[in-house]
Amino acid sequence: MTNPLLSFCPGNPTMPSIFSYQSSEIDWCEDNFVRSPIIAEYYNTVSNVCFFILSAALLHLNRQYCQQRTVPMYFISGLLLCVGVFSMYFHMTLSYVGQLLDELSILWTLAVAYSFWYPRAHFPRCIKSRKQFYWLGGVTTVITTLMSFIKPSINAYALNCIAFHLLYLTWRELKKCNDQRVHRMAKVMVVWWVLAITSWLSDRWLCWLCQAINFPYFHSFWHVLIAVSLLYCFPLVMYFDVTYEMPAFKPKLGYWPSDSWPIVVPYIALEEPHKQC
Repeated sequence: MTNPLLSFCPGNPTMPSIFSYQSSEIDWCEDNFVRSPIIAEYYNTVSNVCFFILSAALLHLNRQYCQQRTVPMYFISGLLLCVGVFSMYFHMTLSYVGQLLDELSILWTLAVAYSFWYPRAHFPRCIKSRKQFYWLGGVTTVITTLMSFIKPSINAYALNCIAFHLLYLTWRELKKCNDQRVHRMAKVMVVWWVLAITSWLSDRWLCWLCQAINFPYFHSFWHVLIAVSLLYCFPLVMYFDVTYEMPAFKPKLGYWPSDSWPIVVPYIALEEPHKQC
């Protein structure tokens, strides 16, 4: 369904503006403008609220860690808000600009997370300090940002591939860690990620089937499931960051609201003295 509010470039009625509704090459499975005349994909839009919740939860639950690592935590929290806002804008308009803002906000969130939290033990041999790694990450991100304009339709696939590198790093770190609670948290994170990526791929490649069963909402499930996966991923990253970068503390994994609850949210507490995992 085409939105009657679709705008075009002045003087050229055949060429849509990059800000126009439905000017993006990507259109997800959910039917457009069914629930609202100004929101293209209603459920794909409102499901981004989960990123606002994720941003607040990370700061609130990991207060001790945040006191020691204020800049990374507030940077990441702010960028997660940007991911939610820009994804909302994209799915509301399906515009070319919205698509790029959505994808680039994710790219820059990943870049900042890598810059702050990438373990020194895995630095390339030519990198001797965290400052040098910042420069490497910054230059790589700028180049990747420029490249994203060449073929925007493949950006989402490239971003999802980064998850495999994160899983590889997690596997390497878990081999050095004997805390079974951390291993369980990593397994739960992977389960949520598998559910999330399955939803994303289903919406992208099995839209015909989703339409046939009258359930074209898997992309909105992707938003929720990947946010839940990140609720487990970030404390895992923080755990290893304390191990490497904060020798005065020992990371302790806790669960909110309580260990005894069937559904919990992990967080990192800090204890002294530090003992190598």
